[in-house]
Amino acid sequence: MENILVCDDDKEIVDAIEIYLQQEGYRVYKAYDGEQGLEILKNASIQLAIVDVMMPVLDGIHLVMELRKFSTVPVIFLSAKSEDSDKILGLNIGADDYITKPFNPLELVARVKSNLRRYMKLGSRESQENVYSTGGLVVDENSKEVTVYGESIRLTPIEYSILAFLVKNKGKVFSINQIYEQIWRDSAVCADNTIAVHIRHIREKIEINPKDPKYLKVVWGVGYKIEDEVI
Repeated sequence: MENILVCDDDKEIVDAIEIYLQQEGYRVYKAYDGEQGLEILKNASIQLAIVDVMMPVLDGIHLVMELRKFSTVPVIFLSAKSEDSDKILGLNIGADDYITKPFNPLELVARVKSNLRRYMKLGSRESQENVYSTGGLVVDENSKEVTVYGESIRLTPIEYSILAFLVKNKGKVFSINQIYEQIWRDSAVCADNTIAVHIRHIREKIEINPKDPKYLKVVWGVGYKIEDEVI
């Protein structure tokens, strides 16, 4: 049974989400401000967090910023704001998914299941006997570890999935929609910003100079690729 944190200052929303998640067999932890939520994330075994952006004491943005200092547990943001800038901000600070209020509870449950499947797969220790590399970049599918010249790189589950997919297919160019559909296993709708944000984060972590990347390249008008040979 997976443990899910629901953190929102609207108790009715928290209770409603709890009902739907419990029907799916999940154990729900509830918090009503960011500080309470962060305390639970530090002290309980949580596999996924659903976090409202606007909350008292500590808002969702700062909660996730603190969370990412010690955990890569997937986060789904809830917000009444629908502008692209708010979605990008959420992804920028480490969220994995974003749902705008009012939302369809069945869609939320589907997003929860999708993010949990990806997270649990990354945590699996089953040997796949696959290590992929180019230059100093190494993706070890056995340990789900990424290193650059021996230095361990900390990625979120989404970032890892994107990078592993591209590294395993190094030299091949994939469009934004192809990457989105491969990682999210869903049809690509307005995927441009989502993929662009994650690509930028990956570059910031694996490249010496993200503005002049040597691993993760853009092919203008086509998409992205991992270079096959890096000196």
